[in-house]
Amino acid sequence: MADAPGSLAPDHAGVRVPPPLIYAAGFGLGLLLQWSLSAPAMPLLGSRVAALLCLMLWLVLFVPSISLFRRAHTNIVPSRPTTRLIVSGPYRFTRNPMYVSLISLYVGLTLWFDTLWPLALLPIVILTVRYGVIAREERYLERKFGRDYLRYKTSVRRWI
Repeated sequence: MADAPGSLAPDHAGVRVPPPLIYAAGFGLGLLLQWSLSAPAMPLLGSRVAALLCLMLWLVLFVPSISLFRRAHTNIVPSRPTTRLIVSGPYRFTRNPMYVSLISLYVGLTLWFDTLWPLALLPIVILTVRYGVIAREERYLERKFGRDYLRYKTSVRRWI
């Protein structure tokens, strides 16, 4: 179901800030806070092992997600038109594997660099992505793909 000709709705989600930039801003602010208001250190070995697990999860979710978008010849960038609904691969388990993977990357980097402040800011980052990005994308996908997206939305969780 495509937008009706002459429709006033733009053929994109209307996301104003690229989602990776939201994660990077939260992480960067956390690093600044860590530098100015030092937080206690974590046990090095445990945090490094956990960091590597998080970074592996990032790769397991992110790489196939990007690959699926490329194979489907549709846009990854939410400020551009989506031409297909992706429901295979990691999208069978979460409607937002790229955002889940970015959380995993964020946590992995936080653990690797032994910085707790970015972790304290993560809930704000997640809420910003949820309401500033995902909500817009969901409205757009409902408008663009109608029942197909609504069926998908009811059968697959937003996060995990």
